[in-house]
Amino acid sequence: MEVTAFLKGIGLGGSLIVAIGSQNAYLLRQALKREFVLTCIAICILCDVVLIAAGVAGMGRLIMEAPALLFWIKIAGAGFLFWYGLRAARSALNPSAMVNEQNNAAPDRRAVIAAMLAFSLLNPHVYLDTVVLLGSIGGQQAGNGRLYFALGAMLASVIWFSSLGLGARYLTPVFSRPGAWRILDIIITLIMWTLAISLFL
Repeated sequence: MEVTAFLKGIGLGGSLIVAIGSQNAYLLRQALKREFVLTCIAICILCDVVLIAAGVAGMGRLIMEAPALLFWIKIAGAGFLFWYGLRAARSALNPSAMVNEQNNAAPDRRAVIAAMLAFSLLNPHVYLDTVVLLGSIGGQQAGNGRLYFALGAMLASVIWFSSLGLGARYLTPVFSRPGAWRILDIIITLIMWTLAISLFL
C-alpha cells in the first residue's frame, strides 16, 4: 500500500511539475547564465515541499474556501508575469542592449532570490496543482499512504528541478549563439504573457 502511494505521488507530482511554466522558464534561464543556480534549485524544491506538505495536511480546503485570497494572488501574479514578459521581449528585440546591461552590472543574489520566490509563489496554478490537487488526492490515501504519497511527490520535485538546473549546462554550446538567446527570450515572453492572461480566463 505504501509503495503504491509513493509511486502514485511520484507519477502525479512529476506530471504536474514538468509542464513548462514561469518557474521552470526562469530556472532554465538562470541555469544557462550560470547565475546562482543552486540557490534557484533550492528555492524551487523548498517551495514545492512546503506546499505539498500543506496540501496533504488539509490546507487545500482552506484555499478553496477563500476565493478573495486567490483573487489577489492572481492580480499580483499577473502583474509580475506581464512585467517579466516585457523584460524578456525587450531582450529579444534588442539583445545587444541586454548584453551591455548584464556586462556592466554584477548579478544580484537578492534580486534573483526575490524573482525565484515570486515565480514559485505568485502563480495561483501552483497552489491549485500542489496544495489543492495533490493535497486532495494525497489526503485520500489510507493510513501511512498519505505520508508516502507526499514523499513521492516531493521526490519528483527534487529530481525535476535538480535535473533542469544542473542539466542546462549541456545546452551551453547551443546558447553560445545570440540567436538562440533571442529565441529563448521570445518563448519566455509568450509563456509569461500567456500565463498572465490565463489567470483571468
